[in-house]
Amino acid sequence: MASPQCCANPPTLNPAGGEGKVVDSFGGIRAYVSGAVDSKAAVVLVSDIYGFEAPNLRKIADKVASPIQVWLKEHDTEKAFEEAKPVIAALKEQGASSVGAAGYCWGAKVVVQLAKAHEIQAGVLCHPSFVTVDDVKEAKCPIAILGAEIDRMSPPELVKQFEQVLSSKSGIGYFVKIFPGVEHGWTVRYKNDDAAAVKSAEEALADTTDWFNKNLK
Repeated sequence: MASPQCCANPPTLNPAGGEGKVVDSFGGIRAYVSGAVDSKAAVVLVSDIYGFEAPNLRKIADKVASPIQVWLKEHDTEKAFEEAKPVIAALKEQGASSVGAAGYCWGAKVVVQLAKAHEIQAGVLCHPSFVTVDDVKEAKCPIAILGAEIDRMSPPELVKQFEQVLSSKSGIGYFVKIFPGVEHGWTVRYKNDDAAAVKSAEEALADTTDWFNKNLK
């Protein structure tokens, strides 16, 4: 079952915000697309339960968006995984030679499933929910995990287990970081008037973009 932390600090949804645009059918699903359509690299963002109308998540997409970013608003990870595959195929049809995916909370489970299936070339898991050690063992691309010090879904002890697994996988890059003093959801559900919270979220965004810059060609 999901933790109450998965729904804490709910954002005020804005269906019209952001620098990108909402596409009614991208790979068969409704999606928010941002960035240059002729980019050779692409990133899929898989949202937490609040979807792509959350303003802070849209800001992340716009900032990451030298490639295209799309994230999914669904509640079943297996269904979202299947729906993500034609999205990735559509990105490649448009000329993307490499695709990364970042997942937040629930979305991290979808990203690790894509990594297990060799659908993506790099993944970022932000305060993941429902991700298991076995999931991480089966990942087939470079993985970054950004954990929270205060997190019942993926506590630091579990994140460290993920790191141990990744360190034993030869030939696959990894980056693991536990952010002090933050709670589950801190990258997308923070208060804009909280300077420390904004700083932590910006640091996580910088780590995410750096990871994709290093691993998507």
